[in-house]
Amino acid sequence: MNTKVFIILLFLLVVSLPADAQCAMCRAVLESEDGGQAAKGINNGIVYLMIFPYLLIGGIGYAIYRTRKNAKKAQH
Repeated sequence: MNTKVFIILLFLLVVSLPADAQCAMCRAVLESEDGGQAAKGINNGIVYLMIFPYLLIGGIGYAIYRTRKNAKKAQH
């Protein structure tokens, strides 16, 4: 993999904008509370759970890339 592309991808993974990941129903219930600590906790939990599907897809994509790269090397 090109090191420049790798550095850019790493930078994009590390530096991200904060996101609100609550559904409309959760937001309506949690906005009625004072302080908003429960809302922050639930939002962080949702974002945390969203990371794993992306890691799995990335890992599968990398495995396919590596397999295809090794197959090309074996042919030449």
